[in-house]
Amino acid sequence: MVMDEKTILIAWHSRTGASKALARAVARGAGRSALLKRAEDVEAEDFLKASAYVFVCPENLASMSGMMKEMFDRCYYGVLGQIEGRAYATIIAAGSDGQNAQRQIDRIATGWRLRRVAEPMIVNCAAQTAEEILSPKTVSINELEKCEELGASFSQAIEMGIY
Repeated sequence: MVMDEKTILIAWHSRTGASKALARAVARGAGRSALLKRAEDVEAEDFLKASAYVFVCPENLASMSGMMKEMFDRCYYGVLGQIEGRAYATIIAAGSDGQNAQRQIDRIATGWRLRRVAEPMIVNCAAQTAEEILSPKTVSINELEKCEELGASFSQAIEMGIY
């Protein structure tokens, strides 16, 4: 399958809104280059068509969200050997540190032979109590602006043929 050289797949999963807001901000920044899809709706074909990826999910119980992991599992065989070298970035919405979810996605990306092109972004929502964890999240304007900048930089790099 031929990739659409101007498409950035922004795959996201969210339960309480933070990851959704972050992914939408990336898509705003990427403009027409963005293909914004919920992780449960992403298919191998979406990976094959895109020239770059941004993965956005919460860290749940010191792990990437199960729906994000299921997306990687479901699409694995359909993309194997066909997307090496493509650019990716990650954004993790975390209640505390987000490092484990970040490492897990990086391990998958290494196995898929993707190329990280932006520093990991971890947005700490500081949710520690059951009430805070379950409540809808609001992301700061500053964090949303960083996501928009990431989307814009991906779009510009694709337009310039960098990736």
